[in-house]
This record gives sequence, C-alpha cells and structure tokens, in this order.
Amino acid sequence: MQNLPENMTAVAISEPGEPDVLQAEQRPLPVPEPHEILIRVHAAGVNRPDVLQRKGAYPPPKGASDLPGLEVAGEVVSCGADVQRYRIGDQVTALAPGGGYAAYCKVPAGHALPIPAGLSMVEAAALPETFFTVWTNVFDRCGLGTGERFLVHGGTSGIGTTAIQLAKAFGAVVFTTVGSEEKADAVRKLGADHVINYRETAFEKSVHEITGGEGVDVILDMVGGDYVERNWKAAAVEGRICQIATLNGIAENVNFSRLMVKRLTHTGSTLRPRSDAFKTAIAENLEARVWPLIEAGKVKPVMDSTFPLDQAAEAHRRMESSGHIGKIVLTIDV
Repeated sequence: MQNLPENMTAVAISEPGEPDVLQAEQRPLPVPEPHEILIRVHAAGVNRPDVLQRKGAYPPPKGASDLPGLEVAGEVVSCGADVQRYRIGDQVTALAPGGGYAAYCKVPAGHALPIPAGLSMVEAAALPETFFTVWTNVFDRCGLGTGERFLVHGGTSGIGTTAIQLAKAFGAVVFTTVGSEEKADAVRKLGADHVINYRETAFEKSVHEITGGEGVDVILDMVGGDYVERNWKAAAVEGRICQIATLNGIAENVNFSRLMVKRLTHTGSTLRPRSDAFKTAIAENLEARVWPLIEAGKVKPVMDSTFPLDQAAEAHRRMESSGHIGKIVLTIDV
C-alpha cells in the first residue's frame, strides 16, 4: 500500500431514491484481504443491479462495500499476501461484489482477468457483469448447444448484446426482442437471426410462426411478469428458461399445465451473492473459451455511452430511459 493515498473519491448512495441520491464523497482506501487485489479504477460499468441498489431494493451481500458498482477495469496497485497470479502494474478487468463507483476497488483475485488484447479500459469495464451472467446462465445452467434455438429478451441491453454474440459464436440460432427499428438494426448487426419488435407483435406468436410451431430451446429472460407464461408458450418441448430478473414484476396465476406438458425446465439465478469459488470458476471458463473470441474480434462489448464518475446520476438516468444500446460506463481520472 506504499505510495498510495489514504483517501479516494467515490460515489455513494446517500439514501434510497432517484438518481440524484448518488453523491461524490471521500472514502478511505480499501485494504485488500490476503486473497484480494486492489485496483486503481480507470472505468466502471453501470448495470441494472446498481439502479436497484440505489432504490433500496438490492442490498449488497454481507461483507461487500456499500458503494454501487459491480465491474471495473484498471491497474493493480496492491496484492494480498496469498495472491500469486497478479503483480503491481498488471492491467485487469474484474467482477466486483460492490465498490466499483470509486477511484480504487478491491476484488478477489480469482474474479479478475487480463484485459483482452485490443480493448481499451472503457471497453474492458463493460465485460465482467454481463459476460459472467450470460455464461453461467445460458451455457452452464441451460446448456445451450450448437444448432439450438435461443431467445434473449431485451436484445440491446448489456445482457442482450452479450448473449446474442456468444450464442451466435457457439453455433446457436438467435432470436431476440426489441422495441424499435433502430434497436432491430443494431441487433441484426450483432448476428441475431430473427428480431421481433414486441411493440408490434406478440413475441410468442412470432416464434411459433418462424419455427413452424416447434419453439425455441433456451430462453434468457429478465422481464418476468406476464412474460413467464408467454415464454412457456414460445419454448420447445424440453425447453429451458432461465430467469435473471423480474423488471415487469412477479408472475401471478400462471398455467403450470403448459410447463408439465412440454416438460420444461424454468430455472433462475442471481450472481452477486454466489461464492468466490463459484465466480472464480466462471472466470476460468471465460478466459479459456470466450477471451480468445474477443481477441480474435469475433465478440466485442457493445458501447452505448460514457460518463465521468461524478455524473453517475446521469448514467443512471440514461439506463432508466431504456434508450441505450449496449453498455454504459463511468470513467475515472487517474
């Protein structure tokens, strides 16, 4: 920790509420535990869980920083006693349990990865949260395979743009939903095979027509609400659905007979509370199977906009407008 400041600039949540509750303040520098590294943050991704935490609906897990921010990219400036892979000066991107909206952030060393060749710090900060989430849910939990049909809702979100590219890279036929022609054009450029404007047609009817009534094999959904039963209608026999959020609320009075008749699997998960070992295993899979695709230019983070750290409130407004295409990232002067 030599030659480092005692304090740092961070953006904290002064109280649950609207974006203006995000306020810059001074905080003591985090001290890494033996298994952790301390990163001087150059850029930090903005994600829906940050918005939920700001509103008081998604508290950080026990022991995590109360600051928002689940992904960062920057330079290693300190290593815990048990860290072997990284050294001071290494450039990394990392999944954080919290604390990313700050000039410095500590993370378990196993949750950090080298920045893929060819990417900037800003682009690298857009990787961890969405890539960890998509990999564990689409490929590990739902087992998406080559030649299968895959549907992801919200194709221009950070999750959506990541899921489209990874599913396509691993040989799936990709369906996605969007809300405008501008967004439809964007996801087609990413490789989506079938794009459905949910404002113009019911997605389950479109899926039925496109597939000749067979449906899709895997669905990644963050909408919830009435989409739950509609996903069951769109799913193929033996289909798998993974729920990662419920932006439209909780489903009520669903018809479970459809789940039984089609022999569907409807699972779900949250990433933030999972163990360090679980997240480390995801990181290892990403480095082995996805990082080469990024370095080859076959997969890339889709960038929407950047905001300085002290304009985190504006970044949240951008996210809540749902007008973004791809990732929103905060930049930190170093």
